[in-house]
Amino acid sequence: MTSASSHPVRIGVQLQPQHSPQYSQIRDAVRRAEDIGVDIAYNWDHFYPLYGEPDGAHFECWTMLGAWAEQTSRIEFGALVTCNSYRNPELLADMARTTDHISGGRLILGIGSGWFQRDYDEYGYEFGTAGGRLNDLAAALPRIKERFAKLNPAPTRDIPILIGGSGEKKTLRMVAEYATTWHGFVDRESYPHKAEVLAGHCEAVGRDPATIERSAGLQGKGDALLAEADALLELGVTQFTVGVNGPDYDLDAAEALCRWRDSRSS
Repeated sequence: MTSASSHPVRIGVQLQPQHSPQYSQIRDAVRRAEDIGVDIAYNWDHFYPLYGEPDGAHFECWTMLGAWAEQTSRIEFGALVTCNSYRNPELLADMARTTDHISGGRLILGIGSGWFQRDYDEYGYEFGTAGGRLNDLAAALPRIKERFAKLNPAPTRDIPILIGGSGEKKTLRMVAEYATTWHGFVDRESYPHKAEVLAGHCEAVGRDPATIERSAGLQGKGDALLAEADALLELGVTQFTVGVNGPDYDLDAAEALCRWRDSRSS
């Protein structure tokens, strides 16, 4: 499998909304991300930190995306990823449409089935089972698409849907049916098999797998970071995201990836 992809290489940064006592720290990080040439800014949809001090500072996802829509002018943005369990699908579609309009058409609707039990317990959602949450996501996706078609005014564009996950039976089937972008939480070792499974689902639903943008998260710094990006690009991944958290939001890795992206096209 090679990188014969029609999708451009894009760099994302996940500005994790944790450990920032003041929102101004996140606002500054978004500004810096746009200034250094990042293509996409993501946050995440949780209510508590995922690592570090478990009761540390944390902010809500979608309120923040509305602020980013006004603050930024070039980058796309979204959640990596929205938890399907926390909002009615029709409401989520309307929130996405509204944020899309605020930004002039730059929202990515990232979505997944949810997994962080503390969020559910503390905020009164039923955690259930992993299979049940995946079934709920499968039921929500067509409802979201149907609501997009009913909203007045309509979204400014066909809002891209990013689905996060790599479960072979259910998640990758949903990717084949609904996703513009697949964020697989994969590395160079695990990606080829998952991509093969996705291709099988695409064949079953009559879709060209090449139409789906492939996205992965990267960790590390320096040469190791860029070597992993090179390896994944050769396999067909074209969107690369690094995660950073507060209060400092160190964008050195994101800036290195932007230089790497630009060097490939120069």
